[in-house]
Amino acid sequence: MSPQYKPKVTLFYCINSIDKETLKLIHAKVSVELTTVEMACSSMTKDVYLLRAFESGADKVVVVACPETQCRYVQGSIRARKRVEYVKKILNEIGLDCGRLSMLNATARDKETVVKFFEDIGNYKLLKN
Repeated sequence: MSPQYKPKVTLFYCINSIDKETLKLIHAKVSVELTTVEMACSSMTKDVYLLRAFESGADKVVVVACPETQCRYVQGSIRARKRVEYVKKILNEIGLDCGRLSMLNATARDKETVVKFFEDIGNYKLLKN
């Protein structure tokens, strides 16, 4: 595999969990091909969209939501988590690694945590291939 390979990652994120500065840091520090889907709330993450991201060629799909007790829409993060868990079951049933779908709870202040999470994705995928 070429050392220039960048894993394709699709990121669905709540506008309250990642800010523009964090996205810039991810692009600058992490060796992944990132497609982003910005949402007013992570509860807008539908199972069909997560599956379509894989269908479109994503190596990894990530949902970043507010911490469950801090969602401004009360249960948005909980709904997103339940959808991610449901899609993981579907991925297992169809023979795909459910580890290709991840969820992270973070706030816009957690820049280092989010960037580290994406660095780990980039490093894992490159080592695995």
